[in-house]
Amino acid sequence: MKQQIKVPSVGESVTQATIGEWQKKTGDYVQQNEVLVVMETDKASMDLVAEYSGQLHILKQEGEDVQVGEVIAELDSSVSPPTSTTTPKETTKDKKENQKNLPSDKALMANLLKDKEQAPSPKAASEKTTNSPMSQTLSPAVRKLIAENNIDPSHIHGQGPGGRITKGDVLSFIQSSAKGVASPASPPISPSTTGPEKTRERMSTIRKRIAERLVQSQQTTATLTTFNEVNMSQVMSLRTQYKEVFQKKHNIKLGFMGFFIKATIQALKTFPKVNAFIKGDEVVYNHSCHIGVAVSTERGLVVPVIRNADQMKMPELEKSVLFYAEKARDGKISPDDLMGGTFTLSNGGVFGSLMSTPILNPPQSGILGMHKIEQRPVVVDGKIEIKPMMYIALSYDHRMVDGKESVSFLLKIKECIEDPVRLLIDV
Repeated sequence: MKQQIKVPSVGESVTQATIGEWQKKTGDYVQQNEVLVVMETDKASMDLVAEYSGQLHILKQEGEDVQVGEVIAELDSSVSPPTSTTTPKETTKDKKENQKNLPSDKALMANLLKDKEQAPSPKAASEKTTNSPMSQTLSPAVRKLIAENNIDPSHIHGQGPGGRITKGDVLSFIQSSAKGVASPASPPISPSTTGPEKTRERMSTIRKRIAERLVQSQQTTATLTTFNEVNMSQVMSLRTQYKEVFQKKHNIKLGFMGFFIKATIQALKTFPKVNAFIKGDEVVYNHSCHIGVAVSTERGLVVPVIRNADQMKMPELEKSVLFYAEKARDGKISPDDLMGGTFTLSNGGVFGSLMSTPILNPPQSGILGMHKIEQRPVVVDGKIEIKPMMYIALSYDHRMVDGKESVSFLLKIKECIEDPVRLLIDV
């Protein structure tokens, strides 16, 4: 019996997705709960697992846009699982014999030059690559790169899952094939001929959505940024004093993000306009603090939201930050995890950024940028001392927040971080 695999609903605002990367290929027998494909939406990537066991037949290829509810593959549950077979191990003698038969680097170079002279037109090569059986397992970017360089994919050893050929495998093959010594009568090979000067790949759905939202933010808000600097001495001292007992009791490290979230919540309560947003000709005030924390992943920047952060204690905040950061980097974040934020924190300091102007995450009216802690000379009670200092930045929508409020908001955060006892007694 054939079971249809459909694009699942992943949120009210998500109606379309893109086939990211199939983890299995047509004809594979798939066990229940095995990951079939990575789906990309405009908010996050997610793994789609098999609800049944059976033989897979793929209907939609990588890079194709699909609608929620659309059938992308079928599983034939009537097919029995394959019987396991043991493949004899290659002996040392066989391995040495096989290595003897491998062509030398010089021979590879000669064959490459010969193939180039006899190579068909790019269009013919493209058609050949596209129509070959192996091409059915190649991603669009890999197929395009192979066609542009007139390469037989059967010569490439794939390093991806299940022996799958990746773009990196193709580039490595091109570079390794160009090694060797040219004859004295031949002109030297320019470094630019060892590989393509340019490559192209399709933007992921997440990257396209990030680009759209950044442009939207710049076009629909009156963004302005104000700066200040914070003496981190007291927070660092407090963290050093209690980090061991904190970790022992709560099973989580005591970081700086928890202090900044607490300080931000104090500032949002004092200046509620920063926690509000404009909708049409109305101002919508949020009475809860749903704090987004920006996380950098391989697929791009995502901002999971810690809901009702104003009701959490420090251990809960630290656990939430770690939980969502790991979930995002593992590609397990869901669209629901990214929705409903009222204010955002972004820590560029983990990458060494000394100062930046963070971009608003619409419809929010504010975002706090944290930066690198650096030892700098400062004046304390009329004396110059070396202190651990951090620049902080508040980008805000000037349509919603006035200059006085924005500066006062940042000063409130500065006061709370430089005197963390304020966070305990709520002043």
